Amino acid sequence: MTEERITESTRWTIHGERIVDDTRRARLSIAAVELPDGVRFEQYVIRAPRSAMVAVVDEQARLLLMRRHRFVFDRWVWELPGGYVDDAEDPAACAIREVEEETGWRPRAVEPLLSFQPWVGTADAENLLFLGRSVEHIGDPVDVNEAEEIAWVTLDEARDLMSGGEIVGAGTVIAVLELVARRERGEL
Repeated sequence: MTEERITESTRWTIHGERIVDDTRRARLSIAAVELPDGVRFEQYVIRAPRSAMVAVVDEQARLLLMRRHRFVFDRWVWELPGGYVDDAEDPAACAIREVEEETGWRPRAVEPLLSFQPWVGTADAENLLFLGRSVEHIGDPVDVNEAEEIAWVTLDEARDLMSGGEIVGAGTVIAVLELVARRERGEL
């Protein structure tokens, strides 16, 4: 889209924002907003620190996944390893650290795959998705609170897990879809 066509006629006006709670993991606030047609209301806003997730793929094009319980919606799901990026931490270093801590596998390097916002209407929670290819097993996971099971699955198996409702997290869904698309284009 060219600059000449952007009129900003649908930009919402923010009249203020008050913090309800502020923790290391998220800031919850209520914003007073006005729509372009003059309607005013309050909206909850969540601001979370950036997180880094890694789609680790081995030489056989299998994906490293963790099975874990998510208490918020009380389900067992399969996910990529990942976590919050510390304030001064390099996101790629965070990605590697999280894979090591949560799975016991160490990517020798990671490359940016893409970034996304999983809940754009309510939250600012940038997720950085990395691709790790060359890995070595360094031992048992350090963080015993993360994974019930760690497994290498084919991309077809990962798609089946998505279809069966066992992969539901936005980051893992996006990674699987992107990796399948890359495989189909011969890029993986």
